[in-house]
Amino acid sequence: MGQPVERETGAAAHSELPPGQRMQRGWPVTHYGPVPKFRPERWEFRVFGATADGEKRCWTHEEFAGLPYTTVVADLHCVTKFSMLGAEWGGIPARTILELAPPASAVTHVMVWAEYGFSSNLRLADFASERTIFATHKDGELLTAEHGFPLRLVVPHLYAWKGPKWVRGVEYMTADRRGFWEERGYHNIGDPWREQRYSYQEEPGDGPEL
Repeated sequence: MGQPVERETGAAAHSELPPGQRMQRGWPVTHYGPVPKFRPERWEFRVFGATADGEKRCWTHEEFAGLPYTTVVADLHCVTKFSMLGAEWGGIPARTILELAPPASAVTHVMVWAEYGFSSNLRLADFASERTIFATHKDGELLTAEHGFPLRLVVPHLYAWKGPKWVRGVEYMTADRRGFWEERGYHNIGDPWREQRYSYQEEPGDGPEL
């Protein structure tokens, strides 16, 4: 998917571990359910929900692959307590999607949708971070199917479950609601530096109102 045109460097390549984390050499495979089969002729990326113009936007795999490619050097912190430091992620910045398919002014959150109906909710500000990226590559190599090929979201400042594998689209939302793991007891925000692992740790304002 294109060639690198930008490389972000800085603290992410030399960061310390968040509380409760341990350094991981290599990249363990962690996910729920089977690995989906990639069919490029059927694959599309959708942006829908509260868009600025009220319309849905779709890209085929070929079209999405043609979007501007960049790289971000960033850590990956898994809620299972391993951290992988200083990886180079290549792909499409989330900000590019926001520019091409702008959200309505009332949007506060997004739901990132993946294969098999898997979902993860994010605050719009987290999704719009300059370091949030729809990754197609790691360290210059295409992602493997087990690690999310053809597309996974990486949100470096949150726990890795907030960035689903096998992403297929983004829903703009004017109110928060919980995604797959958030409905099953994981923290609604997932900040590793505050060790926000589980929903029982949530404070008022961290999650959707009941």
